[in-house]
Amino acid sequence: MADYKKYWDKALLYIKQTLENNGAQNEFNDWFSPIVFESFDPATHRLLLQVPSSSHSEHLEKNHVKLLGQALIPIFGKDMRLAYRVTIDGQNNQNVVQEQGQEMVNERKHRTPQQPNALPEFDPQLDRTLNFRNYIEGETNKLSRSVGINIAEHPRSTTFNPMFTYGASGVGKTHLINAIGVRAKELYPQLRVLYVSARIFQQQYTTAVQNNTVNNFIAFYQTLDMLIVDDIQEWVTSAKTQQTFFHIFDYLFRQQKRIILVSDRSPSQLSGMHERLITRFACGVTIEVERPNTQLCHDILKSKIRRDGLEGVIPDTVVDYLAKTVHASVRDLQGIINTLMVYSINDNTEINVKLAEKIVRRVVRVSDEPVTLDGVVDIVCENMNVTPQDINGKSRKKDIVMARQIVMYLTQKLTSLPASRIGRLIGGRDHSTVIHACKKMAKVVTADREVGEKVKEIERLLRERKKE
Repeated sequence: MADYKKYWDKALLYIKQTLENNGAQNEFNDWFSPIVFESFDPATHRLLLQVPSSSHSEHLEKNHVKLLGQALIPIFGKDMRLAYRVTIDGQNNQNVVQEQGQEMVNERKHRTPQQPNALPEFDPQLDRTLNFRNYIEGETNKLSRSVGINIAEHPRSTTFNPMFTYGASGVGKTHLINAIGVRAKELYPQLRVLYVSARIFQQQYTTAVQNNTVNNFIAFYQTLDMLIVDDIQEWVTSAKTQQTFFHIFDYLFRQQKRIILVSDRSPSQLSGMHERLITRFACGVTIEVERPNTQLCHDILKSKIRRDGLEGVIPDTVVDYLAKTVHASVRDLQGIINTLMVYSINDNTEINVKLAEKIVRRVVRVSDEPVTLDGVVDIVCENMNVTPQDINGKSRKKDIVMARQIVMYLTQKLTSLPASRIGRLIGGRDHSTVIHACKKMAKVVTADREVGEKVKEIERLLRERKKE
């Protein structure tokens, strides 16, 4: 009986040498090394190979059909039919058979009821304390909450897919998407749901590249029924991560699996993100989670007080004061309640409006006034040791250029001024200078953690400082 595995090894050696001669060693490592020979049937001339994902076989068919033919036909014969069996973690999941000019054949392996666990279980990474039971509904988040519940209760529907949610920091986006995942798992325990931050996804991808396991990385994500990704704006400077996510997104979308994405800005504002991703992000439903209004802040505070068993400890006068004063961030509201308790216990004093005012002044400065260009310039100058004359001048010193670009970036982001108006007010510059500065700064704040934190701090001060 012929050892067809040796025949395959001989063909593989030819492929390796050919790619090495063309300077494409990495292409062999990434796409041919993971292939596992399974069988060759001389009666049907069918060569069956195992690959880790359907995107893997698609890559081979798109980029290496000619090379495969050169390597395989002389060994297995001109009537050979090449077939792929897609596997995940060693488990047969889907078999796709393809050959030039041949029909696509679906050969799913039927499992008996005694084989229910076809894929390994994993931790969905959901925070179960962030659920719909404590995600308080108000006018500013009513739509996003309603859509989220619909997705959680009908995960196999294609309505609202993908869901793209965006909004400022602290408005409850992470709570919302966790609540979707938690509700979906409660209703459908077998559903393969995963919450992952964009940063963790990027770290996983980098590790996979270093360990030459990118195909396994992609294969795992392609098994998901619901993928939830937080803070995707962090990918705007990483083309490789975007490319890899595109293949995962495209596969899940075609398989009608749920995709939920969160950003601090809308798809159209994701400067640096590949256009083909942006168009896919926007093809489902895009919802902004707005800052909570006074009534929602009041309801959120009452809910937290009730859950924490603080009824009777924090009077309604304090709740009313906080709801009217602090409405930039749900996170701030919850933090102030915790801080009130610490101060009250430490100073052995009752919680009242006077104490609340003291905490608010120390923890967060609040403004009901709209952000203005002058306000942006003032805060940037204070925090970056430059002067308004520097901002409006022609100096090309690195620190002054950085401060000037931050002013343009935050003014465009936080006000309704057009780029042309911003440019004229900042030293008589044209709109193209402002647009360039804003695009550049959008990339810098993501790529450089120190600059990103500085800009976030300046933005926080702008949003929350009382008008002097």
